[in-house]
Amino acid sequence: MTDPGGTLRIDRLLWFLRLARTRSAAQAWIASGHVRRNGRRVERTSQPVAPGDVLTLPIGTGVQVVEVVAMPRRRGPPAEARGCYRVPGEDAGHQALDDSGQMAIAPGATQGIGVRDNNEVREGDLQP
Repeated sequence: MTDPGGTLRIDRLLWFLRLARTRSAAQAWIASGHVRRNGRRVERTSQPVAPGDVLTLPIGTGVQVVEVVAMPRRRGPPAEARGCYRVPGEDAGHQALDDSGQMAIAPGATQGIGVRDNNEVREGDLQP
């Protein structure tokens, strides 16, 4: 359930999009002065956000940039929330898989670097 237009308070939006665990946590984030909307510091929890706005958020020890593409009507399941924003520069369908079908760290990163067969014996290994 999304609304393509309209605005929403930034504290409610962060909670609806599941970027903040609680609305109080979203308000504390904003009060700390680390949240930005379109490059400008958000100073009020009631500041409106519209589709097309870019939010910069402190996540852990890093920074997450998200672009709002639609306004959610409720705090729904994670998949519904994820459909209301996008992360610039992130390709949804670009995941490299290695030969065994596992997601690779980088294409070709596991070939010959620190990967060995369990039966392979290296110099210096204890022999039975």
